[in-house]
Amino acid sequence: MKSRFTEIRSLWLPGFAFFFTIGLSTLNTTAQAEEPKTTPTFQRILFLGNSITLHGPSKKIGWDGNWGMAASRQDNDYVHLVTRSLAKSTGDTPKMLAKNIATFERQYATFDLKNKLKDAFAFQPDLVILAIGENVPSLKTAEEQAQFQASVGKLLKQLQTDNQPTIIVRSSFWANQMKDEALRKACQKAGGTYVDISSLSKDEKHYARSERDFQHAGVAAHPGDQGMQAIADAILKAVQP
Repeated sequence: MKSRFTEIRSLWLPGFAFFFTIGLSTLNTTAQAEEPKTTPTFQRILFLGNSITLHGPSKKIGWDGNWGMAASRQDNDYVHLVTRSLAKSTGDTPKMLAKNIATFERQYATFDLKNKLKDAFAFQPDLVILAIGENVPSLKTAEEQAQFQASVGKLLKQLQTDNQPTIIVRSSFWANQMKDEALRKACQKAGGTYVDISSLSKDEKHYARSERDFQHAGVAAHPGDQGMQAIADAILKAVQP
C-alpha cells in the first residue's frame, strides 16, 4: 500500500481561524473538474490520549468528570465532539473507544504494548486518533527524541491491522518542539495525517481557567470548552478534507 503523509496546521488569529494542508504526494498538474467531497464513513474510532482525552473523577484535584479534562461536560470534550460530528455528517453513529495511555507517555521506552493495550488492538478501529505528548518527560537529547519517535512508531505499527485504519496524530496542546517533531516523524513513517495544534496554547481563551475557576492549577491549564472545540475542529479538518 502506498504510504501517504499529510500535515494539517492550524493558525489562530484574533477573530479568525485558518487551516491549510501540506500534502506530500504526487501532484497532478492536469486541470480536472473537482469531484464532490464526501466524508468517509468510520465504523470504529479509537482515541488514544491522556487526561485531555479521558480522566476519571479525582477528589484530590477537584475533578468530578469522567471525560476529557477540562471540558465542562462530556459532550463538550474533543472526543465526543469529533464522534458526534462524524455521526452527523455520515448519518451513521460509529462505535468509539477512548483510552488514557498516560503510562505509555511516561514509560514509552519500556511500555509493554502487546499486553497493556490488548483491548485497543482487539477493537480493530478503522480510524485512530493519537493525542499524546503532554506527559512525556522532557526530551533533552537527540537520542531521547529518537527513542520516543521509535516507540510511537511501534504503537502505530501495531494499530495498522488488515483493515488499514486512517491514522491521525495531533501535536501536544502544550507545544513542545522536541516531542512534536518526534510525533510528526512517527506519523509520517506510518503514512498518517499529522495535525499541528501548537498555536492553540498561545491563546488564553483555549484554557479552562479562562472559563471557570478550578481548585487545581494543573486542571485549569487543560483545554476548556473552547479549547476542546478548537482541537476537534483541527482533527475534523483532517478527517473531512
